[in-house]
Amino acid sequence: MPAYHAASPARGTKLPAILSKDQLWGENSQYPYQTHAYELASKIENVLYQQPCYCYCDRMGHKSLHSCFENTHGAECSICMKELYYAYTQHQNGKTAQQIRQGIIRGTGNTWNCIPRLR
Repeated sequence: MPAYHAASPARGTKLPAILSKDQLWGENSQYPYQTHAYELASKIENVLYQQPCYCYCDRMGHKSLHSCFENTHGAECSICMKELYYAYTQHQNGKTAQQIRQGIIRGTGNTWNCIPRLR
Protein backbone atom coordinates (compact mmCIF):
# COMPACT_ATOMS: atom_id res chain seq x y z
CA MET A 1 0.00 0.00 0.00
CA PRO A 2 1.51 3.37 -0.98
CA ALA A 3 1.93 6.09 1.64
CA TYR A 4 -1.03 8.28 2.63
CA HIS A 5 -2.41 10.02 5.70
CA ALA A 6 -5.47 8.46 7.33
CA ALA A 7 -6.94 11.82 8.38
CA SER A 8 -6.86 15.51 7.51
CA PRO A 9 -3.82 17.45 8.65
CA ALA A 10 -4.06 18.73 12.22
CA ARG A 11 -5.80 22.07 12.59
CA GLY A 12 -3.35 24.89 11.89
CA THR A 13 -0.95 22.65 9.95
CA LYS A 14 0.38 24.37 6.85
CA LEU A 15 0.77 21.89 3.99
CA PRO A 16 3.53 22.38 1.43
CA ALA A 17 2.24 24.51 -1.42
CA ILE A 18 0.79 23.00 -4.57
CA LEU A 19 2.61 24.49 -7.57
CA SER A 20 0.63 27.17 -9.35
CA LYS A 21 0.04 26.78 -13.07
CA ASP A 22 2.46 29.67 -13.60
CA GLN A 23 5.21 27.56 -12.05
CA LEU A 24 4.84 24.85 -14.70
CA TRP A 25 6.88 25.18 -17.88
CA GLY A 26 7.98 23.28 -20.99
CA GLU A 27 6.79 19.70 -21.18
CA ASN A 28 5.03 20.11 -17.81
CA SER A 29 2.56 22.59 -19.27
CA GLN A 30 2.25 21.64 -22.91
CA TYR A 31 -1.29 20.26 -22.50
CA PRO A 32 -4.21 22.11 -20.88
CA TYR A 33 -5.06 19.15 -18.64
CA GLN A 34 -1.65 19.47 -16.93
CA THR A 35 -2.14 23.04 -15.73
CA HIS A 36 -5.82 22.39 -15.05
CA ALA A 37 -4.85 19.51 -12.75
CA TYR A 38 -2.74 21.82 -10.60
CA GLU A 39 -5.61 24.31 -10.38
CA LEU A 40 -7.91 21.53 -9.17
CA ALA A 41 -5.28 20.12 -6.80
CA SER A 42 -5.05 23.47 -5.03
CA LYS A 43 -8.81 23.29 -4.37
CA ILE A 44 -8.76 19.90 -2.62
CA GLU A 45 -5.43 19.85 -0.81
CA ASN A 46 -6.77 18.15 2.33
CA VAL A 47 -8.41 15.43 0.23
CA LEU A 48 -5.18 14.76 -1.71
CA TYR A 49 -3.25 14.65 1.56
CA GLN A 50 -5.35 11.59 2.50
CA GLN A 51 -4.89 9.66 -0.76
CA PRO A 52 -2.29 7.07 -1.74
CA CYS A 53 -0.54 7.34 -5.08
CA TYR A 54 -0.25 4.11 -7.01
CA CYS A 55 2.74 5.17 -9.06
CA TYR A 56 4.55 4.34 -5.82
CA CYS A 57 6.30 7.69 -5.70
CA ASP A 58 6.52 7.20 -1.93
CA ARG A 59 9.74 5.41 -2.85
CA MET A 60 11.00 8.90 -3.82
CA GLY A 61 9.88 10.33 -0.49
CA HIS A 62 6.32 11.36 -1.34
CA LYS A 63 3.93 11.08 1.61
CA SER A 64 0.61 11.09 -0.30
CA LEU A 65 -0.97 12.16 -3.59
CA HIS A 66 -0.60 15.74 -2.36
CA SER A 67 3.19 15.42 -2.63
CA CYS A 68 2.91 14.75 -6.37
CA PHE A 69 1.56 18.25 -6.98
CA GLU A 70 4.07 20.04 -4.75
CA ASN A 71 6.49 19.67 -7.67
CA THR A 72 6.24 18.81 -11.37
CA HIS A 73 5.84 15.07 -10.82
CA GLY A 74 2.04 15.31 -11.09
CA ALA A 75 2.28 16.87 -14.56
CA GLU A 76 4.58 14.09 -15.75
CA CYS A 77 2.78 11.04 -14.37
CA SER A 78 -0.45 9.68 -15.83
CA ILE A 79 -1.27 7.73 -12.65
CA CYS A 80 -1.04 10.84 -10.47
CA MET A 81 -3.08 12.80 -12.98
CA LYS A 82 -5.84 10.18 -13.17
CA GLU A 83 -6.04 9.87 -9.38
CA LEU A 84 -6.21 13.65 -9.00
CA TYR A 85 -9.08 13.99 -11.47
CA TYR A 86 -10.88 11.05 -9.85
CA ALA A 87 -10.45 12.56 -6.38
CA TYR A 88 -11.68 15.95 -7.55
CA THR A 89 -14.81 14.66 -9.31
CA GLN A 90 -15.67 12.37 -6.40
CA HIS A 91 -15.19 15.21 -3.93
CA GLN A 92 -17.50 17.37 -6.07
CA ASN A 93 -20.04 14.52 -5.88
CA GLY A 94 -19.97 14.65 -2.07
CA LYS A 95 -17.68 11.70 -1.36
CA THR A 96 -15.47 11.81 1.73
CA ALA A 97 -11.71 11.47 1.55
CA GLN A 98 -12.06 7.94 2.95
CA GLN A 99 -14.58 6.96 0.26
CA ILE A 100 -12.34 8.43 -2.42
CA ARG A 101 -9.37 6.50 -1.01
CA GLN A 102 -11.34 3.25 -1.22
CA GLY A 103 -12.10 3.98 -4.89
CA ILE A 104 -8.44 4.62 -5.61
CA ILE A 105 -7.45 1.42 -3.80
CA ARG A 106 -9.99 -0.53 -5.89
CA GLY A 107 -8.49 1.01 -9.03
CA THR A 108 -11.56 3.06 -9.91
CA GLY A 109 -9.44 6.21 -10.08
CA ASN A 110 -6.90 4.78 -12.49
CA THR A 111 -8.78 5.25 -15.74
CA TRP A 112 -8.58 7.89 -18.44
CA ASN A 113 -12.36 8.29 -18.12
CA CYS A 114 -11.62 10.38 -15.02
CA ILE A 115 -9.90 13.11 -17.03
CA PRO A 116 -12.35 15.57 -18.60
CA ARG A 117 -12.01 16.73 -22.17
CA LEU A 118 -10.70 20.27 -22.08
CA ARG A 119 -11.20 22.77 -24.86
